[in-house]
Amino acid sequence: MRDEGADIPLSCPPVVPAAEAAGTLLRHVLFQARAGGYHTYRIPGLAVTARGTILAHCEARRDTPWDYGPMDVLVRRSHDGGVTWTPPVVLIAGEGENVANTVMIPDRDTGGVHLLYCRAYKRCFYTHSQDDGVTFAPPVEITELFEQYRQEYDWTLIATGPGHGLQLRSGRLLVPVWLSTSVDQRPTLVSVIYSDDRGAHWQRGPVIVRDDDGQGIVNPMEAVAVELGDGRVLLNVRNASPAQRRAVSVSPDGVHGWAPFRFDPQLREPFCMASLCRLPEPDGALVWANPDNLTRSGQPGTENVGGCDRKCVTVRLSDDEGQSWPYARVLEPDWSGYSDLAVGPGHSIYCLYESGCLDNLMWDIAGINFVRFDRSWLEGK
Repeated sequence: MRDEGADIPLSCPPVVPAAEAAGTLLRHVLFQARAGGYHTYRIPGLAVTARGTILAHCEARRDTPWDYGPMDVLVRRSHDGGVTWTPPVVLIAGEGENVANTVMIPDRDTGGVHLLYCRAYKRCFYTHSQDDGVTFAPPVEITELFEQYRQEYDWTLIATGPGHGLQLRSGRLLVPVWLSTSVDQRPTLVSVIYSDDRGAHWQRGPVIVRDDDGQGIVNPMEAVAVELGDGRVLLNVRNASPAQRRAVSVSPDGVHGWAPFRFDPQLREPFCMASLCRLPEPDGALVWANPDNLTRSGQPGTENVGGCDRKCVTVRLSDDEGQSWPYARVLEPDWSGYSDLAVGPGHSIYCLYESGCLDNLMWDIAGINFVRFDRSWLEGK
């Protein structure tokens, strides 16, 4: 690996006010902290069904903002491109424990929705919906997949996603996963799980990257994937490496033959989950979102493992399969964190992201926002 981004400024790119593109940006707060009987809402996820319904979900944490503790997964639905939304309902009941890292995959062929999630970071489940995500079948435990890593990696913690999964042109369902030997979530390992029979059976992929494998990537986790125009799969990995850039690799089928990792010089890494999706053909552009910031405030309670504040969630666009990202717009110049992207009818782009913090605590998210925009807004036109 090589550090290709040392000469890039560390601060946010210039903010382009949304008012400059009046009428092209729609914004809603879908989940607000300290409301609805929950302390904090975190870890946003998006899916757009074959019928165009938007499913926006998140972890509703009952008592604290932390990863460990009782929580449920809530979902809201929109049938009109995000203009109006149903009230939140419980998608997965935590029953006193944490249910985390929910991943949805809309099935373009059957019209169904696949869903995976973890309980207590130790058990993994799969279920599916055949009614546009209104109801889901009883979940099936697939933790055995992760047990298959034991001989190579004696994990303590397992996690899917978070964010959305991927259905390749072949029909393969693909979900990035990560494992750790510590509840502190370091060291870590990244792999994928996949299904070639519409979720009936799941298989594990190889170890793609881990802390001590000689690739120079520190604390790899929470990867996102996208299928490229030629059918290859691009994997983009969160990490805490000194380069402070996202680590990327490409595979011919999303499972095997991963190329050596490199750091993307334009995608700054404050050590936070990010999102990636592709516009339908003939456009085919890649769309990216993450907190584009490498500064730190030094305020008590805002320290991040990677040393940077989670601020400045920014959306970028690439017309050359991620080789360059010439277009960028800032969605949130202040505190902001995890995000998920999806594409709707008419090539509308949706982003669900964490916004604001309470009590000067970066993880105490003030709310989860939904925005809708299009390519012209992203290009500043």
